[in-house]
Amino acid sequence: MSAIVTVLLVAGNLGLIFLLMTAPLGLRTVRASRVIAAERDRLWQALWPFGSDAGWSAEILSAQDLDSEGNALIRLSWEGRDGQPIERKARFADVAEGSRFSMRVIEDTALDPSFWANYRETTELAPEGDRTRVTFTQTDRYRGVAFLIFRFFAMRRELRKLDVWAKTGEYRKGGLFEHPVSQIGFAVLSAFILWPFFGLNLGGLALAAILTSVVALHELGHMAAFRLMGHRRARMIFIPLLGGIAMGGRPYDSRFEVAFVALMGAGFSAFLVPVLIAASGYANGEGYRLAAALLATLAGCASLFNIANLVPVWKFDGGQVLRQICPGPAALALASFFLLSALLAIGWRAGFSPSFLLVAGAVFSILSLLTMGSGVKPRHELKPIRPFDRLAMAGALLAVFAIHGYGMLWASAQLM
Repeated sequence: MSAIVTVLLVAGNLGLIFLLMTAPLGLRTVRASRVIAAERDRLWQALWPFGSDAGWSAEILSAQDLDSEGNALIRLSWEGRDGQPIERKARFADVAEGSRFSMRVIEDTALDPSFWANYRETTELAPEGDRTRVTFTQTDRYRGVAFLIFRFFAMRRELRKLDVWAKTGEYRKGGLFEHPVSQIGFAVLSAFILWPFFGLNLGGLALAAILTSVVALHELGHMAAFRLMGHRRARMIFIPLLGGIAMGGRPYDSRFEVAFVALMGAGFSAFLVPVLIAASGYANGEGYRLAAALLATLAGCASLFNIANLVPVWKFDGGQVLRQICPGPAALALASFFLLSALLAIGWRAGFSPSFLLVAGAVFSILSLLTMGSGVKPRHELKPIRPFDRLAMAGALLAVFAIHGYGMLWASAQLM
C-alpha cells in the first residue's frame, strides 16, 4: 500500500474508534416503536414486570415488591460472574395500569451503580384500532455511539420478538445479526472492503481474505478461552473493516480469567504459526512455489496481526494482560515500555522503515488514550491473581510474543 492509502486507512480507523467508543454525546434518548396485533391488556401483562406473562422472553425470572415507594427486586436469567442469576433493584414511577410505566435501575449484582446513574426507561402502550402500538424509550449518558446503537437495535429486536410471541405464543431465541450465516456474510463483506487497499487484483483479494481469516482465528482463540474458563456459551461478532469481537456468556470473575482470555487470542494462533512455517517449507521443497508463498503470507499476516494485538494499548490484548499481571503502576509502565520497544525492534528487523515505526508507535499511544477508561466497572472487584498465575501468564505472554516475532521475521525474509 502507498503511504497516502496507509495514512487514510489509519486515520479513518482512529476516527471511527473515537466516534464509536469515546466521543462525548451527553444525555441521549433512544426510541423504538411497533404496532402489534394484540390486545393492550395482554401486552401489558407481558411487559409489566409484575404481569402474569412477565416471563414471556425468559428474561425475568421473578419480581418482588420491596416497599410502597415503587422499589422492586427483579431476578434476571442473565448469568452473573458466579453463574447465578443477576438481581436488579429498580424503582418504578409514572405507572398507569395497562398504558405506561417508567423505571430506573438503582443497582444490580453485576455492574457498579455509577453505570446506572443516568439511565431511565419508559414503556408505553396505546391502542390503534384492534391493535396496540408499543413504544420503548431509553435515556442515558453516552460516550461513543456504539452502545447507543446497540441499545436501539436491542429494543427493535425485543419488539419484533414480542410481535412473534403475541402471534404464536412462543419466544424465539437468537436473531439474524449473530446467526452464523450472517457472521460469515460480514466476514466476506470485510474481505471485499479491504480488497481495494491491497490492490484490485487476485493478489490483493488473497491478502484481504488471508487477513480476514487471521482475524477469525484470533477471535476463535478468545472463544475457546471463554469456554475453558467455564462460560456456557461464547460467540463471535464480525465487524467489517474493524475486525471481530468475541463475547462470553457472563462477566469476568477474576483477574486471571481476564488475562487468560485476552492472551488466548494470540495464543491460539501461536500454535498455528510453526505449523504454517513447516508447511510452507515443505511445499517449497516439493516445488509448489505458489502454495509456499500463500502459506508464508498467512504465517506472516497471523504473526503481524497477533503481535500487534499484544502491544500495551488499553483495550488491546497486551494491555489487558499487563494490567492484570503487573503489581503496580511502575511495573506496568516498565513492562509496557519493554513490550512496545520489542515490537518496534522486531518491526525494524523485519524491514519496516524507521519513520513508519515511529508513526505506528504514535498511533498505538493515541489508541491507548482514546480507549483508556472506556470499560464498564463491575459491581465488585475481580478476584486477585495469585503469584504463581501471575508468573505463568507473564511467561506465556513472552512465549506467544516470541513465536509471533519469529514468524514475522521469517515471513519477511521469505517474501521480501
